[in-house]
Amino acid sequence: MLNYQNAIEELRNTLGEEKVSTRLNDLEASSHDTWPLMTKLNLLDQHPNKGDVYITAIEESDITSVLAIANEHKVPVTVRALASSVTGQPLPTKGGIVLDVSELPASYSVNESNMTVTATSSFNGGDLEDLLVEQGWTLGHSPQSLYRSTVGGWLATLATGQFSSLYGGIEDLVVGYDVILATGEKMSLKANPRAAMGPDLRQVFLGSEGTLGVITSVTLKIFRLPPAEALMTYSVPTVKAGLDLMREISASNIKPFLVRFYDTEEAKHAMGDTSFSTPVLFLGSRGLPEMVDAEQGALNSIATRFGAEALGPEGVQGWMGRRYDFSTVENLLATKGGFGETIEIAHNWDTIHELWGALKQALGPLSDEVLSHFSHIYDQGTSMYMILLSQTENDEVAVERLREIWKTTMEVCIEYGAELSHHHGGGLARSPYSRRSIGEAHLILQKMKTALDPNGILNPGKLGL
Repeated sequence: MLNYQNAIEELRNTLGEEKVSTRLNDLEASSHDTWPLMTKLNLLDQHPNKGDVYITAIEESDITSVLAIANEHKVPVTVRALASSVTGQPLPTKGGIVLDVSELPASYSVNESNMTVTATSSFNGGDLEDLLVEQGWTLGHSPQSLYRSTVGGWLATLATGQFSSLYGGIEDLVVGYDVILATGEKMSLKANPRAAMGPDLRQVFLGSEGTLGVITSVTLKIFRLPPAEALMTYSVPTVKAGLDLMREISASNIKPFLVRFYDTEEAKHAMGDTSFSTPVLFLGSRGLPEMVDAEQGALNSIATRFGAEALGPEGVQGWMGRRYDFSTVENLLATKGGFGETIEIAHNWDTIHELWGALKQALGPLSDEVLSHFSHIYDQGTSMYMILLSQTENDEVAVERLREIWKTTMEVCIEYGAELSHHHGGGLARSPYSRRSIGEAHLILQKMKTALDPNGILNPGKLGL
């Protein structure tokens, strides 16, 4: 590891001692996120991704000061907020500075006329949603990590929520944002309601995982709370029938806020019933009462054409009540030798069923349970989760098994031409496969990196950079 002592002293002199830490416990704590592999390494007291100094930014000027010093001394900077990433995005690969922006003062303002909210990037997503709900609004963005993630993190990781079939992903919800470049300039990027003055430059930093700049403030769309909502659970004869059913919903241009389809193995968990013996589909509609009734009728007509049977709303209602619950994976990770992993990918309708079968077969020998569900539907395809739950003899074996699971999954997905991530991003988990996944277009990313971060200080080792 390089000696960054001169930079650390300058950081102390500029920011003050209270914001700069080289204490081992701070460096070790900031070397892990929520990636199950990192959780296991932490339990083994292994910390391969430590920085050299941990900075707590409490005002925007701290960010520009850190970047100026980092550029002067050629020190890597890895930005970190609540670290709910499950792929190692906020973890340093070359030491240097860990810049924690989660303590920046949280503020927000609502523009009811334009139906937008502007919030500092450090704002906890769940807290912001709760404040908006009190005023009759919703973000429409509802990732499982809603209460563990920040608004800025959603943009940096190109996040999407469980209700994206209606509201869209973060790329559809963002109106504008402020970003500080690696070289210190602050930029405001916007297109409200739409702008055709050249390329949409907002897209440059979405999903860039802190490699191109530091997002400081975000303006998002908001939506009136729906006056009506209806839920329905369907048993479905086969996975193929369920995928065809989902495709038909998309092709029919119906926009339910909830579309989630579980294979038989995960249906047992989703329904809380180990005797459940078919795949299961959750559908939900929101909006004006007349629209909800009509949409539910149309959805039921499509579902029955594909052999689905309505079971009532209870299955979906149960899931809605526990959709932020991580305990199954977390409890398993806390046991000696236990692990749980969730890997999401995306693929086209014409090959997603074949890919599902190939992954189930390839991952079967590596885990006690291999579960799968499909959600976030599009005209061209859908995302797919592979969820692995297992118990091994010790944590060392669990670590090696997790590494093998990731390698196996990525190689199978590349073979089938699938997208390696739908919304969890690249991070450390997928960076080794980035160039093969992005292909020739990776050259564009490299050129942007060189132009926007000429000293290569921001989050090196991610996205194949």
